[in-house]
Amino acid sequence: MTIPTSPSEPLALIAGPTASGKSAVAVALAQRLGAAGRRGVVINADSAQVYADLAILSARPSEEEMAGIEHRLFGAWDGAEACSAAAWAARARAEIAACHEAGAVPILVGGTGLYLKVLLEGIAPIPAIDPAVRAAVRAMDEGDAYKLLAIEDPERAMQLDPGDRQRIARALEVKRSTGVTLADWQRAKAGGIADMVNLVPLIVEPERAWVYERCDARFAAMLDAGAIAEVEALLARGLDPDLPVMRAIGVPEIAAYLAGAIDGERMLAAGQQATRNYAKRQFTWFRRQPPPEWPRAHPKWEQESVAIDTYFASLLHE
Repeated sequence: MTIPTSPSEPLALIAGPTASGKSAVAVALAQRLGAAGRRGVVINADSAQVYADLAILSARPSEEEMAGIEHRLFGAWDGAEACSAAAWAARARAEIAACHEAGAVPILVGGTGLYLKVLLEGIAPIPAIDPAVRAAVRAMDEGDAYKLLAIEDPERAMQLDPGDRQRIARALEVKRSTGVTLADWQRAKAGGIADMVNLVPLIVEPERAWVYERCDARFAAMLDAGAIAEVEALLARGLDPDLPVMRAIGVPEIAAYLAGAIDGERMLAAGQQATRNYAKRQFTWFRRQPPPEWPRAHPKWEQESVAIDTYFASLLHE
């Protein structure tokens, strides 16, 4: 499959925090494209919705919610395989290229900022770290590692808290193993497609209070819809507890309930809190990371919907 190379090829991107309604916006855009004589294909950019095991807990769109629109990369990974940002980006590039080859408009939708960043900007091509170097760095005293980093990579050391052991070790092992600082590797990012497509982005940011209320209601609805059975089936597989699918929001909380460590009321409250915390982190990421020129919709969901014809006029009138 070829990677898209023409800046004239369209790519819609609808991003925002969980429970913000962005999936409905993506379907609405695809429907409007259909009315305008173009085919829209929704492509998942959510790190939980990629897993086949998490149909309920990831709030994967149902057949009814998909409304007859083609959706790709939803449930595309088995939970036994960790889906990294790089692995997702490779699959997303292929799907985007396939859409372009078929004359369709790909519509990325999701709230995983790292996925979107790697797809658009690329990823630093850092070689594998020498195992001996890694072992030596990881065995260092925290204070000594920071002092050495300040000598060998002062730029990175200034950016880090002296107590951030993991990031300090990573920066030091990269410099010692490759002879190049982490910042220089990151400046040499490769594989991004931002300059290869006509990107039409939109960040959906409703009122925080409304999103948090929806997070609470949605997690409760997930429990009623079979989330506990979904986690039971996942636990029965005996997967590595460090896999992303085992750490997805709702899984640890329900697993604790099934183990008898907490009761149903505490499980519900913990799952709701974890979801709100995740939404809060996403609000922060989307406020700071995307380019300032990206349009932002702030709908009052009880009264209005996102103005598809306004934000995506360039796609609807080509």
